[in-house]
Amino acid sequence: MREPVLETRTAPGQTRAVALFCHGGTVANLEPPRERALSLVRMRAIEQFVADTAGGSGVTTSLVRYRVAGWNGSAADAWADVRWSLDRIRADHGRDVPIVLVGHSMGGRAVLRAGGEDQVAAVCALAPWTPPDEPVEHLRDRTVVIVHGRGDRWVPAALSEHFAGRAQRAGARVARFTVAGGHSMLRRAHLWHTFVRDVVLAGAGLEPMRPDVAGALRSADAGSLALSL
Repeated sequence: MREPVLETRTAPGQTRAVALFCHGGTVANLEPPRERALSLVRMRAIEQFVADTAGGSGVTTSLVRYRVAGWNGSAADAWADVRWSLDRIRADHGRDVPIVLVGHSMGGRAVLRAGGEDQVAAVCALAPWTPPDEPVEHLRDRTVVIVHGRGDRWVPAALSEHFAGRAQRAGARVARFTVAGGHSMLRRAHLWHTFVRDVVLAGAGLEPMRPDVAGALRSADAGSLALSL
């Protein structure tokens, strides 16, 4: 089986942080992701926006192209590819550079699974696919920000709400927001893009966290998991 591929946009100056972007996929599929799959197209657009607007602050961005398009049960292929990507980033940038993980749908599940890895400073999960038994204990003392479309028919927002509550009770710092629209993040696309950019910069410690997210992370109660954008 082929290796994953990292598409990287290097910050114009010194790399002070790396944001790793992980696109969506399917429950089970051993074929490579399609180049024109909407999940890949949307994540590439968000990654490019962050590169364009945060690169000047020292953020290098990488988007991982998975080996296969599916999660594939216990193989958890997307999670394995995220871990591979983290090893590559450490090899390229050393072990002192903070890494912010950004994932959509299946990619959201993958980055949440990887949220306890070394150097991961924050996780931003967009409409994450989080089954009821998804582990949360590894996220203790980690920063997790979730955004989910209220009209999502592919991955109901109730799934991330349940996951966020479990992660918070396990000791994670969690902020969860909902927004009008569905799974593809097309409605109010600029809001999704700017929100991710803001979380990446703050999660990496390059800028203060935006007030709505900072307040939710401090609250540590159920109200911080049901905020609207």
